[in-house]
Amino acid sequence: MIAVIGLLLGFLVSALFLIQGKRRSSNGGQEKKQSSNDEPKDSKPKSYSKSEVAEHNRRDDCWIIIKDKVYDVTSYVEEHPGGDAILDHAGDDSTDGFFGPQHATRVFDMIDDFYIGQLRG
Repeated sequence: MIAVIGLLLGFLVSALFLIQGKRRSSNGGQEKKQSSNDEPKDSKPKSYSKSEVAEHNRRDDCWIIIKDKVYDVTSYVEEHPGGDAILDHAGDDSTDGFFGPQHATRVFDMIDDFYIGQLRG
């Protein structure tokens, strides 16, 4: 009898966590939908000149270029596992450093979150 009650309680607690998880997931999806609706679907990525990118070369304003794409990594600077190495090419081309052996493959998925446009010219 005690085992049955224990199993039933375990099931109920598990169901509660699943419901909470689904609720959080669905809210996140709605937020994402709202933000994507703010931009026109046929909008082209913004383009930046090398001199415009060069102005963003500080810890509190850090843009980098990787394969002619521009990324605003300001919010990631303090979290960067390599410390200030991310600032070595702030406002400049970081392609070689980005594809160096020190980076785990997960950075290739993460970088898209920081994309802001293309390098012009």
